Order: sequence, then structure tokens, then C-alpha cells
Amino acid sequence: MKLIKRILVATDLSNASENVVENAIDMAKIFESEIALVYVLPTNTGNKKTDDLLKKFAAKELGEMNKLIKDKGITPMEPFLEYGDFSDKVIEVSKKIEANIIFAGAGEKLKDNVFQLGSNAGKIIKKSNKPVFIVKNQESLSLKSIVCPIDFSVQSRLALKNATMMARRFDAELVILSVYDASHLFAIRNKINIDEQIESLDKDYQRQFDTFLKDFNLNDLKITKEIKQGEPAKEILNTIKHYESDLLIMGTTGKSGISKILMGSVTEKVIREVPCSFITLKSEDVIKLELESKIRDIEFHFNVAQQLFKDGLYEEAIDEYNKCLSISFMHVPSLKSLVKVYEKLGDSTNAKKYKTMITEVLDKMYNEKIESEVRKFRN
Repeated sequence: MKLIKRILVATDLSNASENVVENAIDMAKIFESEIALVYVLPTNTGNKKTDDLLKKFAAKELGEMNKLIKDKGITPMEPFLEYGDFSDKVIEVSKKIEANIIFAGAGEKLKDNVFQLGSNAGKIIKKSNKPVFIVKNQESLSLKSIVCPIDFSVQSRLALKNATMMARRFDAELVILSVYDASHLFAIRNKINIDEQIESLDKDYQRQFDTFLKDFNLNDLKITKEIKQGEPAKEILNTIKHYESDLLIMGTTGKSGISKILMGSVTEKVIREVPCSFITLKSEDVIKLELESKIRDIEFHFNVAQQLFKDGLYEEAIDEYNKCLSISFMHVPSLKSLVKVYEKLGDSTNAKKYKTMITEVLDKMYNEKIESEVRKFRN
């Protein structure tokens, strides 16, 4: 089972891009993914000899990168050498190969460990519906702390779903942050009891926060929940610095960047000042269940289910265990696993149901074994 089947690395062949490739390799090792490289040349420099030299150089560099990928035990695709606008061509290739995620470099380092987001990376984030992983220079994919801001939107729901998966795979702490802005109250502070209003707003926001999280499986994760009042971009950046986080995962929209509450200058500030690598998600998952449903094999489906269970995707695991039972209703390992899943979900009714089924199946198997032994003696 491959939850991340294909990674596309947008490279500019600089020294910094080598680190982007290394991060992609580390991700591919964990998720058993393929890697494809793409480099975009200018359409025409006006000098044929220069064009030919650039093409030859780029092909050579891509070939060496592909060899590195293969030497690290990852399956590389044939590199893509394109002509035209960088961001447009990267997005075009990502669609063509059905990439799960696009890797790109963060840009140049400024000060205080902050990186200036490159224009090409910014355009890819803005234009692409696919998840984009912006890799900070000189940073390895060793994740100990992940921050995921939520504002209860569809995009932040997508971000948190993927953040929980990443946290499990990397055994990282997940900081779930939500920020609300009460500044509108300060303008009329002389006419109302502002402390009472903020307290009421805080309680209401806490209820929304708790309700939103009920839809997610956070079992067995190292979770820290943070609700802050203030300016969203500032609080996101402060939280990353406080926890010394290695990765930010956040939802974005097509027009304004970060979803709903994080609009305009907030979006730009977070992306341009974030001191760590980050993943933006718009409308597509990083993780896709590309299960070989046509293979009617108990062992295959059981192994898929076991991995899904380990990753906390309980509903998906249930579907796979049931595929095993559709092949053989006497598959005891699947029945036992379903008991565990439903116990994790707090569903005692279904857990009891499958415990009863186990007893019935084991009794049936025992009786059939006795009958078989009796037949031997009769014959």
C-alpha cells in the first residue's frame, strides 16, 4: 500500500535544491514513493549555441540527481526537462504524472533563520491545487514537532487530516493551534464589559474547537492543543518558535492563501517569515489510498488494513478487514482486528458483535476438525 505514490521535485539545479531532493528521498523512504524530477528551461535565449549548452547541462544534472535517488533505494521516474514558465510547467507535470505532492526550495536565507520565499515557489503555491512542500535550506526531514493551524474551515480540516498522518509516521508531536481575533471589542471597550465579552468569546471558541476535533482520530498521538487570542499570523509564527517546530502544515484557498481567518497580508507574512519548512494544502490530499481493490487476496487486504490501523485511519481499516471477510468470513485475524478497531472507536456494540463472531467461527472450525478426524477413522 502506498499512501504517497508519487513525489514531484521542482529543481533549479542549485546547491540548495540538493537538499530538496534529499528531503524528498527521506519522504519517499517512509511512504515507499516514486520520485520525479522536473527542471524548466527558458523558451529561447536568442542564441542556439547557448540553448544547446543549457539543455545539455540540465540533462546531465538531472541524470546525476536521478542516479542519487536510485542509489538511495528509491524508484525514480524519467526526469522532465521542460521549456517555458517555471510554475506553469511544474504544475502541468504534476497533473500529468498524478503527483501526490510537489517539493520545492524555500529560497534565500535572510536573518533570524527566516527565508525569503522564492517567486517560483510562491507561484506554485498560488496556482497549484496539489499539496506543496516548501523545504527550508539545510534542513533535513527529521520531524519532532509539527504545527497545524485550524480555523474550522474545509481547508484546515484537510490540513489536520494530513498532519495527523505525518505526526504518526514521524512519531512527532502535533501542535494544533487556533487563533481568534477579539480586536473589534477594543474599539467599544468603554461601552461594554470587555473582560466579560472576551471570556464569553473564549468559551464559545473553545466549544467550536472541541467540536471540530471530534471528527479526527487523535488516539496514540502526542498532541498539544493551543487556543490563542490575537493576530493570527503573529501567533502562528510565535507558536512555531516556541515549540521549535520542524514543519508547518496549513490549509490554503485559491484566492487568499490561508483559509478564511488568515487573509491577505496574514498569508504573506506567515509564508514569508516562517522559520521552518511547510506544507500548504488547497483541495487535494497528500495522502491518497490507491488500494488495489481488484486483487481479491486476503493477505494483501489484511496487510493494508494493519497499516491503516497503525496510521489511525480506522474507518478505512474497517473497509479492508471487511474485504478479507468477504473472501472468507472465517478469517479470524480480521475478526480480532475489527474488535480492536471498534474498541479504539469506543463502539462497544460492534466490538461485542465481532467477539461473538470469533467464538462462533472458532467453534465451527473446531467442529469441522473433529468431523474430519472422524471421517479418517471411518475410512
